[in-house]
Amino acid sequence: MSLYQPGILATPVPAHARHLFFDLRSLQELPAALDRLVQFADGSAAVVGFGESLVRALGRSIDGLREFPAISGVGVDNPSTPHALWVWLRGEARGELLLRTQQLQNLLAPALELASLTEAFRHGSGHDLTGYEDGTENPQDEAAVAAAIVDNPVAGLAGGSFAAIQQWRHQLQDFAALPQAERDDIMGRRLSDNEELEDAPESAHVKRTAQESFDPEAFIVRRSMPWTHDQNAGLMFLAFGCTLDAFEVQLRRMSGLEDGITDALYRFSRPLTGGYYWCPPLKDGALDLRALLA
Repeated sequence: MSLYQPGILATPVPAHARHLFFDLRSLQELPAALDRLVQFADGSAAVVGFGESLVRALGRSIDGLREFPAISGVGVDNPSTPHALWVWLRGEARGELLLRTQQLQNLLAPALELASLTEAFRHGSGHDLTGYEDGTENPQDEAAVAAAIVDNPVAGLAGGSFAAIQQWRHQLQDFAALPQAERDDIMGRRLSDNEELEDAPESAHVKRTAQESFDPEAFIVRRSMPWTHDQNAGLMFLAFGCTLDAFEVQLRRMSGLEDGITDALYRFSRPLTGGYYWCPPLKDGALDLRALLA
């Protein structure tokens, strides 16, 4: 029986992680590289997602998979930066993840080449660097499975998931300079107790992304983690869904395309990247690639 990759719904997020993005370099060498990837990835310590370009290179298609849209909203831009393969390495120590990155690079070469990577980490019990808790409204238990995991009887698709990834860069000093009440209004929650503000402005992030306010409801499971590099820092946004539609309608509303109101997050943060990936299910504890290689 096919199962989803357990790292998708595992809580809490790991102490440390790496988001690795690979580009295709040799189609001829790809089948052997994927065989080695299946041996490497367990879906827990390494969650794997395939971009549309790689699926097409294999002569296949996955229903619901598409490229991340470059959405230009009301004074904001959400870039599309697709890659062939995404691997979310999860662990307890940075050194461990460094060594596993090198191992994976060797296993995938020369078919796939590492194009970029971002190191991420757990802050507190799962907070953004602004101090606010991330993923407060995540569905739980069976609701999380329903929101994040594909319910499809076709072998090789049941237990799959779709990942939406954006790297957001925060201007933390600008945010910290605002009065506390204004910061709470941006988020739509009080920092002190994480309670939602009843009188939050329409631009508040919680109102822009209220999952039950869409038709149909737009539930996703967030697994975001902060990142920092040199003087830059922000949030590596990661969400899993049984389709990509829920995330996309939220992003369009955040960007002001629904009613002209832009999410207040854009006052101090902007996305640098954007990508969609299909996460295959597991079979007998290994990645099930029948949908791509059968």
